[in-house]
Amino acid sequence: MRVYEFIWYFFAYGILGWCVEVMYATVVQKTFVNRGFLNGPICPIYGVGVAVVLLFLEPLRTNLLLLYIVGTVLVTVIEGITGYVLDKLFHHKWWDYSNRPFNIGGYVCLLFSLIWGVALVAIVLLIHPVIQKGVQLIPTTVGLVLLVLLTGALLADLYVTVAGILKLNKKLEAMEKIAAELKVLSNKVGESLSENVLDTLEVQKEGKKRLEDVQAEGRKKLEEMQLEGRKKLEDAQAELRKRYQEMMDYRSKVGNRLLKAFPKMQSREHQSMLNELKEYARNRKWHR
Repeated sequence: MRVYEFIWYFFAYGILGWCVEVMYATVVQKTFVNRGFLNGPICPIYGVGVAVVLLFLEPLRTNLLLLYIVGTVLVTVIEGITGYVLDKLFHHKWWDYSNRPFNIGGYVCLLFSLIWGVALVAIVLLIHPVIQKGVQLIPTTVGLVLLVLLTGALLADLYVTVAGILKLNKKLEAMEKIAAELKVLSNKVGESLSENVLDTLEVQKEGKKRLEDVQAEGRKKLEEMQLEGRKKLEDAQAELRKRYQEMMDYRSKVGNRLLKAFPKMQSREHQSMLNELKEYARNRKWHR
């Protein structure tokens, strides 16, 4: 297999894989979802996976059992490595098989590996001959020009997607910090109220006649200071809640698409914030 053919197979099967993912998501979610890591109509993992597997499986096309076994092993390795690398690069687990039996780190599981094996046998025996014939019919010069254009679009899409993921990570981190600050301020308000009660009880224990004047003046100053402090804390809380809500409302096209495309996405560092963001995206229309 030449490099030229390999790249064509990458795009062909990447686009076919995207079509399969969209159809599957439509059946499950009853609506169109732009599946895949990138924004464009291509799933690179399918393109790379099938193109690489074809390098090893084409010589085995006459041995159905060996074709299935080798295909299953190869696709499992590719899916596992891809999931692990994406997780380490972006701190998100894009798909998660943790709730399925015989899984490895949630990146792969036995059931889907067996299904992919069947799919690869069908590709090698039925689909690839058609794809191969179609690639051969494209004039080499035209094919090279198309590949350059497709590669340029893919690289641009990759840049936009990675930038969007980094923005999503920063957003989750900022939301996490605001939530922590709100918790601290809430604790301070509670402590202030507790101190107010304790101070009042302490004053009441003092001799009423001897400290009536001092008590009245002291209580007045104490209440003024507590009201002022509480007002500042409540203003700070309100400002933080406003910033938090603005982050929830802000629509990032890439981030919003990824949340829909990968409903089982797991965040290694900000899972609680990611869950809240996914729930908010499901229950309310995103707006600018």
